[in-house]
Amino acid sequence: MSESRYAKFLACLNQRQPDLTVLMEQVHKPHNLSAVMRTCDQVGIGVVHAVPITEGPFQTKFHTSGSAARWLDVVLHDSVEAGVAALKAQGMQLVVADLCPTAVDYRQVDYTKPTAVLLGAEREGVTGAAKAAADHHVIIPMRGLVQSLNVSVAAALILNEAMGQRERAGMYAAPRLGQAEIHAYLLRWLHPTIAEWCDARGLPYPALYEDGGIVTADWQRIKALAPEA
Repeated sequence: MSESRYAKFLACLNQRQPDLTVLMEQVHKPHNLSAVMRTCDQVGIGVVHAVPITEGPFQTKFHTSGSAARWLDVVLHDSVEAGVAALKAQGMQLVVADLCPTAVDYRQVDYTKPTAVLLGAEREGVTGAAKAAADHHVIIPMRGLVQSLNVSVAAALILNEAMGQRERAGMYAAPRLGQAEIHAYLLRWLHPTIAEWCDARGLPYPALYEDGGIVTADWQRIKALAPEA
């Protein structure tokens, strides 16, 4: 096990922002999925939410959407209403880029609050249901002749504004995930085969050394708990 690899994973998890996420409503083009998910990884988002398109292999496209997909958990919802309800239940404010009369500059929103950014489909944008559910409607100032940016570019601007605000507030300075959650991520990333074996049998994950290696004695103890085939 490379100590530098373990340190890189640990540093990533120590800066994860569990109360910052996106809800993608029928975003389906692979290059946009890849770009949005790369930005999510960049700003410390670990869980993204999505409403699948009505046809086509949406789930498969997530797995082909670039290397960032390996490090993110994707939660799929049957409808935007279901996704919104789940995020509201977590205390998230919903922010949507929308050219409406009440929209404000995207930099005026307080992203240090628990926040989900709603992203609409490439052609149609967010639906009426998503717009109605939003706590904040925002616009990205445009000085040219086109009205809006590509969905992945808009996501990058909004999420990087959120990251900047959170950095200034010290929200990346200390881990915001619990130690048990960090350990579970490390095990799944560093030792995926062992994680899958434990998950299939409902067994806990073994302890890790400080370099990310498996504690052999603990692994033997856990294997002994497995039911006989």
